[in-house]
Amino acid sequence: MAQKIIYQTDEGGVAVVIPTPKALQSYTIQQIADKDVPAGKNYKIVEDTDLPSDRIFRNAWEVDASTLTDGTGTAVYNGVLNGE
Repeated sequence: MAQKIIYQTDEGGVAVVIPTPKALQSYTIQQIADKDVPAGKNYKIVEDTDLPSDRIFRNAWEVDASTLTDGTGTAVYNGVLNGE
């Protein structure tokens, strides 16, 4: 099964980060989450089977913020803040 990273957007929806196989050859899922989730956002690493398979209403997906317990994004990659 493939793992994905979810976090709550500022609008209250759910963002899903899908790591590429190439990225997973160089980094752990935790490292990818730390660098790709926006700074200060809590996240959860989930199995793809934990997410709804029907994407029609994806903009309506919600997540209980108290379940986002696997870490907090830093948005830092190799010591540099993403986007700078």
